[in-house]
Amino acid sequence: MVDARFYVNRGPFSAGALAELTGAELVHGAPTLALVDVAPLDEAEPAHISFFDNTRYRPQFQKSRAGACFVRRKFAAEAPPGMALLLTEDPYRAYALAAQQFYPVAQKRVATQIAPSAVIDASATLGDGVVVAPGVVIGARVTIGAGTHIGANSVIGDGVEIGEDCQIAALVGLSHCLIGHRVILHRGVQIGQDGFGFALGRGGHVKVPQLGRVRVEDDVEIGANTTIDRGTGPDTVIGTGSKIDNLVQIGHNVQVGAHAVLVALCGISGSVRIGSGAIIGGQAGVVGHITIGAGARIAAQSGVGQDIPAGTSYGGTPAVPIRNWHRQSFTLAKLAKTDRGAHDNDD
Repeated sequence: MVDARFYVNRGPFSAGALAELTGAELVHGAPTLALVDVAPLDEAEPAHISFFDNTRYRPQFQKSRAGACFVRRKFAAEAPPGMALLLTEDPYRAYALAAQQFYPVAQKRVATQIAPSAVIDASATLGDGVVVAPGVVIGARVTIGAGTHIGANSVIGDGVEIGEDCQIAALVGLSHCLIGHRVILHRGVQIGQDGFGFALGRGGHVKVPQLGRVRVEDDVEIGANTTIDRGTGPDTVIGTGSKIDNLVQIGHNVQVGAHAVLVALCGISGSVRIGSGAIIGGQAGVVGHITIGAGARIAAQSGVGQDIPAGTSYGGTPAVPIRNWHRQSFTLAKLAKTDRGAHDNDD
């Protein structure tokens, strides 16, 4: 259950209002039914709303005490008696929208607050309602938009621009970058440091000046301790609405399209182009100078060494079309079983 020490609940909301918000069809319940909170199926009480999306949780759905639940129409007959149903083909998305009503993602704007221990260059420009926590350092010519929050001990380098209503957590480091509106950067994110660029040689490795920037467009969210290098000349770009998990490394000159998803621990080498809506699974590695097409999907722990066509799914190391990868895995398992059986006969 949600701990009130950490989260402020804006409820209650009626079942009818949540149905209208999410586009769901309300059945087996009154529109005036008051719902005070969201909760998992197995913890929900009659004043809570939950969701059922993964069939793995069918037993919990069938036994749940939730007063209301987002669910697909085909499972409606399995609901417990008395449960109000909000029918939708995407219960998880509908639940997310409802949960945002109870616990808004965006912070409300407040009066400008600057901690006494913050160090802010006189040439920096801060919009209305900016909050600067203790220990923050803000360099020369920095621009921070209205309503943005800067967390404790973060460092904003000279010339950086940050848009409106951003949430910059503690211990974030920003240099040589332009940040859009409503961007969320979690703890320890580092953006704009040198890309890994060297002219290699036996007599020593010569550093190539990294003269580009990082551009993070609107509504991007970047997880804790992720690092994004600035470009060598062209900018590194993170497209509108993209979501990047914790501990992701993005090299110089990478271009990430709109609404792409990069899951934890994946590494993207320099000059890769990732199309809009592409998804790269956890711990995947991508070599430099290739293109991953729009809507492509890369399985977790894959090693990608070639261009990936738009809309396709690849997996394995080296990455191959997903069906081929499954065949390879099945064949290898079969060979291993056969080999084991042969050795057993030797006994």
